[in-house]
Amino acid sequence: MSEDIRIIKKYPNRRLYDTTTSSYITLEDVKKLVLEQTEFKVEDAKTKEDLTRSILLQIILEEESGNGAPMFSSDVLSKIIRFYGPAIQGLMGSYLEQSANAFLEMQQQLQKQTRNLFGNFPFPNFAGGPFAQSQQEDAAGTPTGTPPPKDEGGNKGGA
Repeated sequence: MSEDIRIIKKYPNRRLYDTTTSSYITLEDVKKLVLEQTEFKVEDAKTKEDLTRSILLQIILEEESGNGAPMFSSDVLSKIIRFYGPAIQGLMGSYLEQSANAFLEMQQQLQKQTRNLFGNFPFPNFAGGPFAQSQQEDAAGTPTGTPPPKDEGGNKGGA
């Protein structure tokens, strides 16, 4: 963190402490820092969590609820809330699609590696299993690499 950024600590009692001036300040003082374009960060005094956004939103809320004409009409605020819905849905939809694609790609790679690893092992009665590779047929229509079928008498080749 740069030395130029002013650190303001927020204590559980909601008080804000400016570490540069070594004094407690109000939201109005923080607003002045914003107007003066002073860089600052508000952090939780105990956890060091960054609370800057929530403090800025709190300043806007107080400005909106104070005297005078509000900057955001109910219509504008409704549109902002609606914007969050599509934005979140768009982000989540994209994330889910990317995750599904990554999963399918990983599954295909695992299947390929499994075929490469076990494809040459002779598994009896496993023709047509999930890892079986397509077999060639001879002129009689019998798959190559397999013995001819036995007839009812137990003789091979029907003889």
